Amino acid sequence: MANFDGFDGLGFGTDIRGNSSFGTVRLSEYLNAIQTVIKLSFDEGTWVKAEITGMSSKTGHYYFELAEKDQFTDKTVATCRATLWRGQAQRLISQFKAESGIDLAKNLSVLVKVRPNFNPQYGFSLNIEDIDSSYTLGDLAQKYQDIVRRLVDEELIDLNRSLPNPFDIRQVLVIAPEKAAGLGDFQKDADLLAQHGVCEFIYAHATFQGVDAPKTIQTALFDTLQQWQDTKQSLPDLVVIIRGGGAVNDLAYLNDYTLAAMLAQSPVPVWVGIGHERDRTILDEIAHRSFDTPSKVIAGIRNHIANVTEQAESYFDTIQSIAHYAFNAGLAELETLMTLTQRSSKYKLLQLSQETDQLIETQHYLAQQHIRQAQQQTEQLMREILLQSPKQTLERGYAIVRLNGKPISSVKELQNASAQPTDTPPLANQALNSRASNSQASSQTVIQIDMQDGQATAQLSTINFFE
Repeated sequence: MANFDGFDGLGFGTDIRGNSSFGTVRLSEYLNAIQTVIKLSFDEGTWVKAEITGMSSKTGHYYFELAEKDQFTDKTVATCRATLWRGQAQRLISQFKAESGIDLAKNLSVLVKVRPNFNPQYGFSLNIEDIDSSYTLGDLAQKYQDIVRRLVDEELIDLNRSLPNPFDIRQVLVIAPEKAAGLGDFQKDADLLAQHGVCEFIYAHATFQGVDAPKTIQTALFDTLQQWQDTKQSLPDLVVIIRGGGAVNDLAYLNDYTLAAMLAQSPVPVWVGIGHERDRTILDEIAHRSFDTPSKVIAGIRNHIANVTEQAESYFDTIQSIAHYAFNAGLAELETLMTLTQRSSKYKLLQLSQETDQLIETQHYLAQQHIRQAQQQTEQLMREILLQSPKQTLERGYAIVRLNGKPISSVKELQNASAQPTDTPPLANQALNSRASNSQASSQTVIQIDMQDGQATAQLSTINFFE
């Protein structure tokens, strides 16, 4: 078995079987020897990176639990107790606060200058001699930037900010620490809006500091949204996350990738008001709108509602003006059309009246023409009738020939009559008796001839017929 060189100088040798050269030793002697070795080996302070996993104070002394975690698995690979003694505690803690703006607290990564201390009665621990605040700030900043870079790479950083502004804010989900001062500031104005029926606020509470803060906020948000959708069959118009100011390291708990990614993908705009003007968390990076304080968030909601109301009133006035103008314009146009229609109607009636008068005049003229023409034709026909009367015809040398009392219009009728011997008809006998009383009755047919100066009769057989 190899010798422990560190113990050889202290008089603790071992034989080949591993037994002490001086036999067995007491525990105190053994631990005192270890204490001596540690003092000789670490006679100067050493800067060590660690995470504070526990911290307490008693009678001015500060007691820490330091740990190192695997960067990939987050598994603890080393732990140790550390003490900041009262003589240096006030100076170092005040200096750390002044330089970083951060309260020295649990879950911070620190770079501390330590010197090992081993006491046979109390065991091993580290004495803290100095603290480098710039390392803690750098570590927080590095974690912050790593989350931002990841959100950018996954195209989540602007996702919620790209949502359109709600047209009107009627229902708001508020997530805040219970009974926090920032929540009270918010509720002063929120209650006034709620009392007047302008807006409804539903509150859900969560822890905003400590390692469990991101998870409790996620749970509160998820459960409330689920219940909201089940009962109201809709989502709120806005999600508000608020808390008052606090130590940088308290707000640092909110710099969580999982929480930021969840809020970034929210289908509802997320408004954030965390801390004071100088405070900023990863939630401010992904929020739809970011405010410095809870009071400014409710002021933003109130102003948004007021602006929407004013805009709606402006739109209403504009619509009313347009409608009034359109009505007046339509009325004026209607009056113009009526005037034009009246004028057009009057002109058309006048034109039709003129055309009617002209047609009447034309028809009157044509009627007179027809009457005159008819009169002329009548007069002409009357003259012709008069010229063709039996008297006039006889005056021109014509004669009317009757056969058996009937007018003969052609020679052929006489020829036909002469070819058919017949007895003298009674009328012919009467004519013969009246015209020649001394003539003898004969079987010959007699014709009567009317002329201008009288009448004559003749035997049909005595007349020669010429065509």
